[in-house]
Amino acid sequence: MSYQEKKNIVSLMGSLLVFVFYCLYVFDRYPQATQNSTATFGFWASVILILIPVSVVAKIIISIVFNIIYRIATNEKEPSFADELDKIIALKATRNSHYAFVIGFLLAMGSLVMSMPPYMMFIILIFSGLMSEVVGVITQIYFYRRGV
Repeated sequence: MSYQEKKNIVSLMGSLLVFVFYCLYVFDRYPQATQNSTATFGFWASVILILIPVSVVAKIIISIVFNIIYRIATNEKEPSFADELDKIIALKATRNSHYAFVIGFLLAMGSLVMSMPPYMMFIILIFSGLMSEVVGVITQIYFYRRGV
């Protein structure tokens, strides 16, 4: 398995773990968050705005720990350059990731059109963010395995 594949698998597992623990924390601590009120918008907006930096910091820490463990285990450094194949794979993964998020965004807006409670829109947005990341990472793993 190449360095990029291992890095993407670790990134995927880390993202899923961070997301699961964050959701468990939010839904355990705030069970009233699904009620209809004006505070619902503020609560869900804060959930999303806190999730973003938490995810970024967690991904940075996971990446650093992965590189340290990889260096100790294999005695190799992280590749210092990205060739054309890496760039093409990254572009295709970004494209697929954006498509997944746009579909999730449209579903979130559709939930409001179908008169669902407002908190459903936020939950769908959060999950579409996760799914877009998962789609991007899986796309990269797929193309590193199969080739472009």
